[in-house]
Amino acid sequence: MTKKEIFEQIQKKKSFLCVGLDTDIDKIPAYLLEKDDPIYSFNKEIIDRTAHYCVAYKPNLAFYESQGIKGWLSFEKTVAYINQRYPEIFVIADAKRGDIGNTSEMYAQTFFEEAKVDAVTVAPYMGEDSVGPFLNYKNKWVILLALTSNKGSSDFQFIKDENGERLFEKVLKTSQTWANDEQMMYVVGATQGRLFEDVRKIAPNHFLLVPGVGAQGGSLEEVCKYGMNKECGLLVNSSRAIIYASSSEDFGQAAEAEASKLQKEMKIMLDTYL
Repeated sequence: MTKKEIFEQIQKKKSFLCVGLDTDIDKIPAYLLEKDDPIYSFNKEIIDRTAHYCVAYKPNLAFYESQGIKGWLSFEKTVAYINQRYPEIFVIADAKRGDIGNTSEMYAQTFFEEAKVDAVTVAPYMGEDSVGPFLNYKNKWVILLALTSNKGSSDFQFIKDENGERLFEKVLKTSQTWANDEQMMYVVGATQGRLFEDVRKIAPNHFLLVPGVGAQGGSLEEVCKYGMNKECGLLVNSSRAIIYASSSEDFGQAAEAEASKLQKEMKIMLDTYL
């Protein structure tokens, strides 16, 4: 999927919502546990209820891999269902991979050739040769961790060098020599607020995957005010606030209501800042 195609979907749906499929088998409605594949059954209902309001889905691999082979099969079935039923929707494997070159080649093959996702999140710590194999696939995306929303982000990401440049800024600058904004995005946490301005000084045209709106307390308005560019440039993720809006049999309806609410807020943001 190209950058232009992503932006066209944003314009069409008046939304830049990414729904995080962080499906925890201990949190889904109990009656689904009687199904052959409870995780897939849950995901399918969430997808069908929210697809009209979002432009991306982001399964977090930890929730699938924790269930062993059954969980991996649920992940593959979920991606296949989105690709078949809603091919216009961007699919991100939130896997946070990144290793020496030959290992990264296998990770890239796993997600782009076997699972057939559009993008995968990658850790930049090991440098260019650990990211490069993911960039060898046409119309596929690397989403590089840059400035995250977790409490420990300050442990390393704000360390300054002798010139006063922070580590997350160095990641943004250096990685742009590896790929352009047609193949690389960055993870920037919603809780970082005005730091989006600093990110945009270095990466004005890249799409940013923004977790942290909703349950983590990030402000959608701040993200848009400081982070939106002329092509929107944002994929704002919400996971728990949508998929766990209800723990009862009406979970799909509740998820739809939350997704619709966010989409309406995003329409206002697009009209305001775009």
